[in-house]
Amino acid sequence: MTPFRLLISVLFVVSSVAVAQAKTVWVDDQLYLPVRAGAGTQFRIIENAVPSGTPLEVLETTDAGYTRVRTPKGTEGWVSSQYLSDAPIAADRLKRANRELEQARSELSTLKQQLSETTQQRNALENAEASLSERSETLQEELQRIKSIAADSINLERRNRELREENQKIRNDLEVLTAENERLEASKESDFMLLGAGLVLGGVLLALIIPMLKPTRKTDNWA
Repeated sequence: MTPFRLLISVLFVVSSVAVAQAKTVWVDDQLYLPVRAGAGTQFRIIENAVPSGTPLEVLETTDAGYTRVRTPKGTEGWVSSQYLSDAPIAADRLKRANRELEQARSELSTLKQQLSETTQQRNALENAEASLSERSETLQEELQRIKSIAADSINLERRNRELREENQKIRNDLEVLTAENERLEASKESDFMLLGAGLVLGGVLLALIIPMLKPTRKTDNWA
């Protein structure tokens, strides 16, 4: 055999062993499985009472119906291949299924609780939203009332300003009328004084003129 073919054969064997080492098998539905020192019943038992469902690491297989394995305790030996299974036994699968079912139930219970809490939160948010909506409507009404009051205040302020301006105008007119009245009163008194003076002057004139109008008696020289 050439060195190249020898190298290829060694690589093939090594790869086969590596594949075998990566495989895991389980003890089939038997009560116990003895692990022997060799591939046959004539070899001594090196580990007894391996229970069914125990996972075993495959190290080597033969065509004689035996498989070299490593147990969870670390024992390496041979067991009959007919008592090995490529899948866990039904009892283990049932246990696993029960565990998965229990886990699913637990997750379902957790999800139900979360759903209940979420529903409560949603209801609380809806109630809060309704309350906020009512509060918003109340605030809108209050705002409209304040706007109306503000508008009335503005109108009152404008009307008050107009009344103040009108009052000031009336005061100004009153001052003008008062001054005019005082002027008229002063003029009336002046007229009365002139009239009195005229009357006095007229009386004086009459007093002077009337004697002059009386006939004078002639002196009777013959008397």
